[in-house]
Amino acid sequence: MSRSPIPIPVDERLQKILSQWGVASRRQAEQLIRDGRVRLNGNVAELGHKADPNCDRIEVDGRLIQPVDRPELQYLLLHKPANVVTTRDDPQKRRTVMDLLPASLRHNSLHPVGRLDADSTGALLLTNDGEVTFCLTHPRHSIAKTYQVWVEGHPTEVALKQWRQGVMLDDRQTRSAQVEVLRQTATQTFLKIILREGRNRQIRRVAEQLGHPVVSLHRVAIGAIELSDLSLGQVRPLRAAEVEYLQLQVQQLRSIESDMFISIETR
Repeated sequence: MSRSPIPIPVDERLQKILSQWGVASRRQAEQLIRDGRVRLNGNVAELGHKADPNCDRIEVDGRLIQPVDRPELQYLLLHKPANVVTTRDDPQKRRTVMDLLPASLRHNSLHPVGRLDADSTGALLLTNDGEVTFCLTHPRHSIAKTYQVWVEGHPTEVALKQWRQGVMLDDRQTRSAQVEVLRQTATQTFLKIILREGRNRQIRRVAEQLGHPVVSLHRVAIGAIELSDLSLGQVRPLRAAEVEYLQLQVQQLRSIESDMFISIETR
């Protein structure tokens, strides 16, 4: 699945240009600049530098980057199994989500969007669209993620209310969450949880803190993109409507950032 190239206005920040051209995600592009691997008109670039793609020379690792270098944009949904790490490469040589893809898709620019811890299963997006990755992992964006979770024991209404309202993790309260009891066994409870943030192992840590450790965790949807009947370990391209949904998320975040910039400028 591809889309028409995004027109890039003059005097755009370098990391945004590199992201929109598919060279790297926004955060990866920032790191490339910090590492001195990006040159602007022959000089080592710095964070904050802007460029006009129509006339400025941009190089990464000595290679001239041009709009024609932009690869076809791809958007994939993976049903991640357990015991697979959400990263491109793993120093410990564990199996990664990239190992589940056909060889033709394991190219340098394709990367997972966000994380799903090794013990968890379910929906994971992969793309080479840096703007989408930046948007969906941005703290100001609130895309809902839906989980099915088995926990030990039977949480009380008091515990469930705490979870819904937010609890303290790392000296900062979690955002409000939707937590619904679906069913119970003699020793466990099956929950539907919808979060609008993605702090590290958040559901597992909150459940542990409330005295009901997670037994299993499965993500069934990322916003409007649902896992549905996709088999475990399988991957599929996103449908046209799903790509349009992601593009809408990018537009909404751009609008938020623009409004914040205008607010700061007019103070």
